[in-house]
Amino acid sequence: MRIVRNLFAAALIGVSAPALAETQLSIATGGTGGVYYPYGGGLAELINKYVDGASAVAEVTGASVENMGLVSRQDSDIALALADTVYAGHTGTGRFEDRKLDNVVALGSIYPNAVQIVTLADSGVTSLADLKGKRVSVGAPGSGTEVSAKTILEANGITYDDFEPQRLNFNETADALRDGDIDAGFWSVGPPTSSIINLATNRDIALVALSETEIEKARAAEPTFAAYTLRAGIYEGIAEPVPTISTPNVLIANSAMDDDLAYNVTRVLFEHVDELRAIHPAANDTTIAFSLGATPIPLHPGAARYYEEAGAEVPDRLKP
Repeated sequence: MRIVRNLFAAALIGVSAPALAETQLSIATGGTGGVYYPYGGGLAELINKYVDGASAVAEVTGASVENMGLVSRQDSDIALALADTVYAGHTGTGRFEDRKLDNVVALGSIYPNAVQIVTLADSGVTSLADLKGKRVSVGAPGSGTEVSAKTILEANGITYDDFEPQRLNFNETADALRDGDIDAGFWSVGPPTSSIINLATNRDIALVALSETEIEKARAAEPTFAAYTLRAGIYEGIAEPVPTISTPNVLIANSAMDDDLAYNVTRVLFEHVDELRAIHPAANDTTIAFSLGATPIPLHPGAARYYEEAGAEVPDRLKP
């Protein structure tokens, strides 16, 4: 957080304190081909318009895992990250076993990410097992997509040794599929997403469905997973619903964030969510009820105050 605090210095140089005291917020998002970047940009616009004394900008990052570190170090002020990554970082488990980031707290959960396994219609890949021996993008290094992909695969007896893993971001994965450089790719993102939409206009695509057994095995390995169905017609050429799993996306901040600032960011998120929905349909799931039901770690005290003032009951597990 970048705040000019020294009022005495302001007086010395003849600049009014309010002019110097504006809080400049960095919002860590993800790649430009996913939902995090436009959603984070929309949130920045809300902060710029409706939070007095604050301005914000969305930053392109490697997404969830990187974002946890950025917020923990206060190199970014707010970030979007997948619930499984957030929970692991906060509790010091999984890939965060050696670096517990318990100074990261939540402002709330904003929408679910659906795992989307995309291939070309004529690839012959119709199931998770068909990925064996293939070239598969598992997401950008350190991204929530890679965390989710690895969890799903390993829960169902498939390791990176069984296929040729490629660590590509969303746009790179779409380009590689289009050009025939890979056979399938994972996305963990709010549907529909622009990189898949664009791919489907150039190639005939297919989505790989997960079976009930595969979903249950994945949920046993990662309790923050939830069953989800991608609707028919979500992308060009997808004629039937596709069962998969989803993970909530969490808006995180450092516990050192000013309480009033956390309150106001949370307030504008929900009071002006209609403006976010005009930017991306993923925000249709941005509700107080979803947030309090899906958030995996405790709330920032300022965020908790907003929910209570909005008339919602904050579960004990989320209380600061």
